[in-house]
Amino acid sequence: MDKPENKPLWQRLGWLVGIWALSVLALGAVAYLLRMVMTAAGLSTH
Repeated sequence: MDKPENKPLWQRLGWLVGIWALSVLALGAVAYLLRMVMTAAGLSTH
């Protein structure tokens, strides 16, 4: 079996930061959508 190449540290950290940022954005989008649904249903967030 071929040994996987070791990518540079900056590239591996870039992927890590990119995936983290996308997951944070996705979580924020879901929270925003849930808040819109709750507001449309007459529920208050405060």
